[in-house]
Amino acid sequence: MQIEELLNEGLKREYKVVVGAKELDDRLDAVLDEFRATARIKGFRPGKAPLSLLKRMHGERAKGQVISEAMQETSTKLFEEKNIRPATRPEVDMDEYEEGKDLAYTLKLEILPEISVDEFKAPKLERWTAEVSDKDIDDLVEKIAGQQKSFKKAAKTAKAAEGDAVLIDYVGSIDGVEFDGGKGDDFQLELGSGMFIPGFEDQLVGSKAGQDVEVKVNFPAEYHAADLAGKEAVFAVNVKEVRKPAEATIDDELAKNMGFDDLAALKETVKGQLEADNGSLTRAHMKRGLLDALADEYSFDVPAGMVDMEFRQIWEQIKRDAISSGEAKAEDFDGQDEPADKEEAAEFRAIAERRVRLGLLLSELGVKNNIQVNQEEVNRKIIEEARRFPGQEAQVFEFYQKNEEARAQLRAPIFEEKVVDFILEQAEVSEKSVSREDLEKAVREIDEEEANPTKAKKPAKKAAAKKAPAKKAAEKKAPAKKPAAKKAAAEKKPAAKKAPAKKAPAKKAAAKKAD
Repeated sequence: MQIEELLNEGLKREYKVVVGAKELDDRLDAVLDEFRATARIKGFRPGKAPLSLLKRMHGERAKGQVISEAMQETSTKLFEEKNIRPATRPEVDMDEYEEGKDLAYTLKLEILPEISVDEFKAPKLERWTAEVSDKDIDDLVEKIAGQQKSFKKAAKTAKAAEGDAVLIDYVGSIDGVEFDGGKGDDFQLELGSGMFIPGFEDQLVGSKAGQDVEVKVNFPAEYHAADLAGKEAVFAVNVKEVRKPAEATIDDELAKNMGFDDLAALKETVKGQLEADNGSLTRAHMKRGLLDALADEYSFDVPAGMVDMEFRQIWEQIKRDAISSGEAKAEDFDGQDEPADKEEAAEFRAIAERRVRLGLLLSELGVKNNIQVNQEEVNRKIIEEARRFPGQEAQVFEFYQKNEEARAQLRAPIFEEKVVDFILEQAEVSEKSVSREDLEKAVREIDEEEANPTKAKKPAKKAAAKKAPAKKAAEKKAPAKKPAAKKAAAEKKPAAKKAPAKKAPAKKAAAKKAD
């Protein structure tokens, strides 16, 4: 094998590799010998067919295997000899190959930067903590009580208003023919809840007990039942009762209806939930402070290919969010590989570069300090994912069992959090007591600041001395500027490849809105 370096510029490398004709011929003969041992050719005993015949019959297949294996082995050897750790998949360009001659190909790649963490010292941080007050508890209990809606039968002359409930019987039909799932009896429907398809509930506002109402609606084009999607339907609705909301009383009875022994037990549970929420806010605030400090302290070149991939993930997430929210249509983004606004594109790219840089730094710190993610932790994450898809747990487990890339995407955030925890344990931390409101506001303001990365502080430079591993722990971020149609957040963490999507319920009232 001959290696010629064609480019060595920053993190970019390019090599020409030549594999000698004799080596290829020897490899080809070895592959054909393996074929001969198992080939069954008429007129020849197993293993006795001449090599020339095997070459005519299987030569092309064997040659393809030889070239593939030779390129794989020689590129691996090149990386070992040059102590190269590719940042992304190398680009391979093979010259036209003629049998009996040398094989030549070029490798274009980017390498990972060298990052010095030998003298790493955790930055000084401030931990904001909020105590749970009696007012916090009472406010949340009151909110919970408001969600425990109950309704009381109103007078027969009462007209239904938004926020009221109506007890109805209904039968749906399309072109005069009833359809499956379009019928219901004694159904309590809260007007304004959005439980039924758009337009249904609006037409019952102003109705009274004993009234028959003809409701005309169009099923959404994306409705889960294909035979109903986009079609116009008529529902014959009989309003049996109008019911007015009854104000929930915060007492032991309310708590018992929710499964608690008494109101004190409910409040104790609420307090625990608030304390857990406060802890999450405190950690989010500290983590953001840590990542900002690291971004200020460390500056090194990052592979453009990794930044490009991160940028594309950000842009794809923006488009998905805009389309799913109804703020834009898929065709609005036709031909747009990036935002039309150059300033926005630059901001998103700055976010992508910061993610990559911090990801590589956290990865290097994790490897340097022997931080690992064990299989049990990954399994717990898979179980969490499976619980999100009731009835499809087996498919979810199978998906992750067969998909190493998907498992790696589950492992990355676990690894990141363990590295962050490790650094926080080493940090010199001062305490600051704040209100829950101030803590929430601080986290929200940090997210808003991160939305405009061009205004961030310029990072200080630090010498680099050690190569970072390929593994990347992505950093969660705040939303960036929105695209034209009220753009979605750029700084959402890109979605990992997920297990099979939830299926719509097999039997669901046709009038109800699709999931």
